[in-house]
Amino acid sequence: MMICIGSKAQDKFTISGTVTSQKTGETLIGASIRIVNTPFGTSSNEYGFFSITLPAGTYTIEISSIGLAPTIQQITLSKNVKIKALLSEASAQMDEVTIRSVPRGRSITSPQMGVEKLTMNEIKGIPALFGEKDILKAIQLLPGIQSAGDGNSGFYVRGGAADQNLILLDEAPVYNASHLLGFFSTFNPDAVKDVTVYKGGMPAQYGGRLSSVVDVTMNDGNNQDYKVSGGVGLISAKLNVEGPIQEGKSSFLISGRRTYADLFLKLSPDSNINKDKLYFYDLNAKMNYELGKNDKLYLSGYFGRDDLGFGSTFGLNWGNATATLRWNHIFNDKLFSNTSLIYSDYDDKITINSGAINANIFSQIKDWNLKQEFQLFLNNTNNIRFGFNSIDHTMRPGEVSAASGSSINSSSLQDRYSWENAIYVSNTWQTSKKINVTYGARLTAFSILGKGDFYNIDSAGNVTDTIHYAPGQFVKTYLNLEPRLAMSYVFNSSTSIKASYVRNVQTLFKAKYNIYNIKIIPVA
Repeated sequence: MMICIGSKAQDKFTISGTVTSQKTGETLIGASIRIVNTPFGTSSNEYGFFSITLPAGTYTIEISSIGLAPTIQQITLSKNVKIKALLSEASAQMDEVTIRSVPRGRSITSPQMGVEKLTMNEIKGIPALFGEKDILKAIQLLPGIQSAGDGNSGFYVRGGAADQNLILLDEAPVYNASHLLGFFSTFNPDAVKDVTVYKGGMPAQYGGRLSSVVDVTMNDGNNQDYKVSGGVGLISAKLNVEGPIQEGKSSFLISGRRTYADLFLKLSPDSNINKDKLYFYDLNAKMNYELGKNDKLYLSGYFGRDDLGFGSTFGLNWGNATATLRWNHIFNDKLFSNTSLIYSDYDDKITINSGAINANIFSQIKDWNLKQEFQLFLNNTNNIRFGFNSIDHTMRPGEVSAASGSSINSSSLQDRYSWENAIYVSNTWQTSKKINVTYGARLTAFSILGKGDFYNIDSAGNVTDTIHYAPGQFVKTYLNLEPRLAMSYVFNSSTSIKASYVRNVQTLFKAKYNIYNIKIIPVA
């Protein structure tokens, strides 16, 4: 009898669910889940899901998020329990204000180093050029991050180059995150929900860059009520429309902005000015739908373009297009899955029509990416994340298209193809009340593929041999292991010490092309 009673006392059950805003239906990232009067607690993931395992018994659970009123409920655990926590807006009347000296986005106990979280309220409160609130400009103000220069949205993280930062929008890479030659970024604050910056020690699910990760998540859209907002500023006009497709289950978001400086240029009586172009536009769109209790589908996209030109003499045009289709599935109370199909396209075009030169210069990089990730909430001391991603790169390094009668010939560099694969696993382990460890690894394989000609070059830089590869044929594969290790030791409620080791590999670098390094061959 004593053995049976002891066994029953050790039974454990799981509380799981999602945390959302009651007003908008938006899932809440990083919401705090605390078991009152116990050392147990956790936080919601990127999709608002959480899971915590406890011994059988009666508990008081408090769920909270910044800017929202916490919810408290009592739960008796005699079996696995699923809940959907709805947090309402905090009351405008405050009885007490508590100021805590805890840096934003940082946790004393978490072993993760160099992470910063920015809320849209913080970003909108920062003075901005011509009143345009800008995410990348706000990031440049963080410690350890330096601006690439005045009027430039690029940034350096602890000595790294600007092209060594991985910038993601709903998991899709954005290769050029700037507008108007760097004065503004491609991110419209009205469409953004969350920004997380990893300045070092990036988790195993991120790879392909050396310096940092900027992970931007778009708003899901209000699934409770329709809402239209907008405005006209000194530089651009904005419009944001969101609302439910099926109330409480699905929603949509459409957010756009466009500059209108070019409209004033057309009013100039000077024919050399009224033909100039100077504008950019952004369009963000997102839709999500609950397929059932355990399944949710997201479809999001971004389209943006810049067009600058001096009459018909010179033009510069570039833009990004991304699309992400995601499927969330909850297998059980402890296993969460996310499957993503991601598309990213960046291209730029230079037009020259001066004297005897009449040509266009074009370059492009296009990706298709399949990513599968699992999160296993094994118990209160182990949170395992594992998965893989596979990216197909297609690059058009440079093409010169000359018009008939131009003094230069049309020419092009060979298109290049590559296949980037990675598998990863990491575990966040609380070894004791004071020691937390995150360990794992990422194994990457970057393969250069045909078709095309490849060259053997001697030490003097002379081509000694030319090898032709057929479409899809493997040319060379770079295999790298990227270990991850981070630890924290908590001294008290306000002090801890952290250390980490990370090995990152970047095989793909952004090429820089301009009209000075393109060989122009006169027509004989």
